Amino acid sequence: MNKENETTILKPGKDSNNQTIGLGIDLGGTKIAGALFNKDGMFSDKKIMYLENRTSDQVGELILDMVQYYVDWAEQKNLTIKRIGVSVPGIYHSKTGKVWAPNIPGWDDYPLLKKLDQKLFHKKIEIRIDSDRACYILGGSWKGAAKGSKNSIFIAVGTGIGAGIMIDGKVLRGAGDTAGAIGWVAVSVPYQDEYRIYGCFESHASGTGIALQVRKKLKKNNSVLKGLEELPIERISTVDVFKAYDAGDETAKEVIDEAIKFWGRASANLVSLFNPEKIIFGGGVFGPATQFLPEIYDEAKKWGQPISMQSVEFVPSKFGHEAGLYGAGFLSISENE
Repeated sequence: MNKENETTILKPGKDSNNQTIGLGIDLGGTKIAGALFNKDGMFSDKKIMYLENRTSDQVGELILDMVQYYVDWAEQKNLTIKRIGVSVPGIYHSKTGKVWAPNIPGWDDYPLLKKLDQKLFHKKIEIRIDSDRACYILGGSWKGAAKGSKNSIFIAVGTGIGAGIMIDGKVLRGAGDTAGAIGWVAVSVPYQDEYRIYGCFESHASGTGIALQVRKKLKKNNSVLKGLEELPIERISTVDVFKAYDAGDETAKEVIDEAIKFWGRASANLVSLFNPEKIIFGGGVFGPATQFLPEIYDEAKKWGQPISMQSVEFVPSKFGHEAGLYGAGFLSISENE
């Protein structure tokens, strides 16, 4: 009933009465979002459930609660859910059906496919699971900024940094399904111990990294953020850094300017390697960092292969926080051909 994850981009399918619907579920580190989809996109309200410190099977049960909510909703409308697509915050191992999700305790090698299939087999609902970064580019190619493109990269910058890479209409996965873990791209010297945990790129330019670099500089200089003088240094978040940047704080400006250079250099490497038509920037940091896309492109032009740089576009995601949900929705309504 459940098929190994496809590497090719899937095309939306439809049945004879045009009523094929699917359930998309986006699992994050703190919450689950769900919605029903058809070939035209999302057509139900979005529902959110919070993990609230749940671990291991408790998170799996919460996903099943989300499924049951929408199964009941669909039955009331005389509709049938044919497939479920699930976006997970980490690595989905397509050969084993297991998930590595470092932000969810007990999900070092969690058998998500087996757990869902055991409860849903009698409902004859097909299950498809994929990593969040793959879902970002799948959703973007279906209804988002990468629509019409066969060679695009979605750079998701939030707590961490990952990339969904589509080349010649296929999602690049790698030998162990870890392709796109670009937080570990080496774009700075010398090597620092923190890179072992976060990766070089992520340590400087993710949401976590930006806040980390600001805290380090404030402690070193015995200073505070402008407009946030009463905020303890250890509680400074990326949101606070962008507020201070807008207020003209020099430390915030220094760190954001550095992040712009890192985003540009990493993008240049991706452009030189893969020659994409578009690079889409999304995640919580883009967001407020969308204003810097022209500067990021200018930085990338210094480093990237010049012919490839002339043909690529740097664009923001159209989905905001719903990028993973749209990718999961795409998995849920697509047919293998």
